[in-house]
Amino acid sequence: MPPLPDQHALAVLALTVIALFLFTREKIPLETSSLIVLVLLTVGFQVFPYSDGVKPLHSIEFFTGFGHEALVAVCALMVVGHGLVRTGALEPVGRTLALMWSHSPQLTLLLTLVVAGLLSAFLNNTPVVVLLLPILISVSIRSGARASSILMPMGLSTLVGGMATTIGTSTNLLVVSVAAELGVRRLEMFDFFVPAIIAGSIGVLYLWLIAPRILPEREAMLADTSPRVFSASLKIPEGSYADGRPLNELFKKTGNRMNIKRILRGGSVLTSLPDVIIHAEDQLYLVDTPAHLKEFEQVLEARLFSDEDEVDEDHPLKNSDQQIAEIILVQGSPLINRTLNRFRFADRYQLLTLALHKAGAKKQALVENIGDIRLQVGDILLVQGAREQLANIKREGDLLVLDATADLATTSKAPMAVIIMALIILSAAFGLLPIAISAVAGVLLMLLIGILAWRDVGNALSAGVIMIVVVSLALGLALTRTGATEYLADLYLALTDGLSPGIILSGLILLMAVLTNIVSNNAAAVIGTPVAISIASALDLPAEAFVLAVLFGANMSYATPMAYKTNMLVMNAGNYTFADFLRAGLPLTIIMWLTLSWLLPRMYGF
Repeated sequence: MPPLPDQHALAVLALTVIALFLFTREKIPLETSSLIVLVLLTVGFQVFPYSDGVKPLHSIEFFTGFGHEALVAVCALMVVGHGLVRTGALEPVGRTLALMWSHSPQLTLLLTLVVAGLLSAFLNNTPVVVLLLPILISVSIRSGARASSILMPMGLSTLVGGMATTIGTSTNLLVVSVAAELGVRRLEMFDFFVPAIIAGSIGVLYLWLIAPRILPEREAMLADTSPRVFSASLKIPEGSYADGRPLNELFKKTGNRMNIKRILRGGSVLTSLPDVIIHAEDQLYLVDTPAHLKEFEQVLEARLFSDEDEVDEDHPLKNSDQQIAEIILVQGSPLINRTLNRFRFADRYQLLTLALHKAGAKKQALVENIGDIRLQVGDILLVQGAREQLANIKREGDLLVLDATADLATTSKAPMAVIIMALIILSAAFGLLPIAISAVAGVLLMLLIGILAWRDVGNALSAGVIMIVVVSLALGLALTRTGATEYLADLYLALTDGLSPGIILSGLILLMAVLTNIVSNNAAAVIGTPVAISIASALDLPAEAFVLAVLFGANMSYATPMAYKTNMLVMNAGNYTFADFLRAGLPLTIIMWLTLSWLLPRMYGF
């Protein structure tokens, strides 16, 4: 076993373990955990100065991650991806796939997986998942196919495709940048495209032929698209309980559950103030479930009307204009970290919230406190509203609306958004501009043209992503400068002593794959990259092969829902469980690991 490093290296290793533990705590926001680690690191090195014998390591250097080119590129690409979502720039792809499902569902599923993977090689996979979720849910409703058999394979295919280029994921950008800073040849856009495509093709075949068959049937929240609530009016008869009483007494009588939209008296509309006295022949316009409406009718001794007809067996409640829809909260949504009540959701969007589905929790029914629950990325709101209102919300692009139609939002600026994204990719692919510069230039173009406003830029950025990148870079710097990475490399080589280089590289892929499903993939990648380079140096083998082992392993976020943010979106939309991800994701991890373990040593001649 290698000798222990100095105290600073041991302290950094201990802090790294603490950081990885904090990153797994769901009750602590990722950005908070990251800030805790960053503060401990900077304060520690300020109080206990360190020098590697050549130059001192100043604590202020740990903040350089905020200006790191990889972080700049990641943030700029997040903003550009948000522009694609807002304009509906990928709408033609989605519409074509939706039309093809009716002709050949099995082949169209394969094409969907391939398209999802290829798009994710050049875009953050969140816009791709956002594009395809409404299509696949619509298809499942119309065709009777199981949504649970197609949503997860689609989501996992975007993760498989994301490992194909340097801009496919933020993890790729970080690994490439960190490796270049440590002296490894900078990997260009398509330098690892071939092994990624070979392994990815096998993975997609599994997702097409096997994964849908091993996933259990889960009922999506949109399976029942019938209206859940109705608009109706309560007409107050003379001498009834409500006649002559103030409105606040009626609220108390009904348990403060009435949702009165307006009060009509002789052709005039009254304000629904608590002290308004209700008179005979007044009409109280309500929106609620049939059971509640009938209850209010009995308690208030009123008569329930729908349109002009009194509600009875021959004239049931009706609301033909109403539609059920889901709103999935993705990064950039104005509802993130807010409550429905504080945001004035019902007034702003004219939608009634029927239920809330939070990750890892059972759906919460229409209850009083639903408006006071703080919303997070991945949460799903089940809402009902007028069809035209839902269509308007789709067109505005602030919220991701999933309903029983395949209508996709698009704007006249969608072609320009696609052109800008293409210019970003091509300029980086041909070496005209570094991806950080081309992506920032793309953001500027979107702002100047009006595709995005500055508030959209702020909404698109994720504090959690920014902080995890910064703290990962800081930990990577501390591990490298203190010699901790060399110690970890020596320890790994000691544990794998006597094994062939190919097995050692395979073990590194597997180690990264395990870490990325438990902790942040960015953290695993940034910490693993310098260790991989040290291992390659000790074995006198091409460092590039071991860097790719880290890159590919850190992208295998297949087996747990918390491993990647789109997993959470898919989990909620498909009503999956943690075990479902293990059932479908673990075999995919093994397939990708074995394939890449065979490919990389042969590509690099060992």
